[in-house]
Amino acid sequence: MPADEAQTPPGSLLQVIDNLAKFHREHEQYYSQAPLRQAAELQARSRALKALADWWSNVEAGERTSAIAFAGTEDLNAPGLVAESGILFMEGEDEPAELGRLKREVGTLAEETEQGGAWLTRAMEQAWEIAGSLAAYPALADLLGERHRIIANDWQSAGLQALVARLLRRALELLARVDFSPSALRADLRGERIAPSYLYSASELFDRASDLLTESAMLVHENERRWRMFRARVRALQSE
Repeated sequence: MPADEAQTPPGSLLQVIDNLAKFHREHEQYYSQAPLRQAAELQARSRALKALADWWSNVEAGERTSAIAFAGTEDLNAPGLVAESGILFMEGEDEPAELGRLKREVGTLAEETEQGGAWLTRAMEQAWEIAGSLAAYPALADLLGERHRIIANDWQSAGLQALVARLLRRALELLARVDFSPSALRADLRGERIAPSYLYSASELFDRASDLLTESAMLVHENERRWRMFRARVRALQSE
């Protein structure tokens, strides 16, 4: 191969690199935002659990105050929480539907986050090998640090996603320890008040998962300029 051609990747490889730089940059633009929305939603769920735990830590357990089905429980509903979260404890009912939905949604988030982290880990294994092969082309030598930093950030994000899934699943295990029916909660409030402790701990795991989702988004967002620089170089080489 002539020396001037050896400096630059072949056209077919440049085309592949350009495709990856274009679409993976766009993909990461989405994933620099989506975890922030998920983090905010987790924070809202955490606040709901803390509000209940705060209230149940001090309120005196009452008796069933109404024989009418679906009447709200005066003692179990934390002030202001029904309007904020929809979580409503009702006489004669079991666990509020909104709490059941909260747990299902967190379970879904844990599964999706775990799957996303596993996929990203596999993708970065392959990307690492491809990036190493680019060292053979001096025309890209000064950008290899940028490309490997992108991979490192994404790899770290993948690890954070796996940890988020673990935290969320453990939080759900703690919530499963609580019987959220009004009769069981009142019995707990008259006794050792264990339910608030489980809710506080679950909320703290939600909080940490929320923080890690935010860190994941920050890592991916940091790649934006690097992708732009890398693609600009590839397109310049393609036009030569």
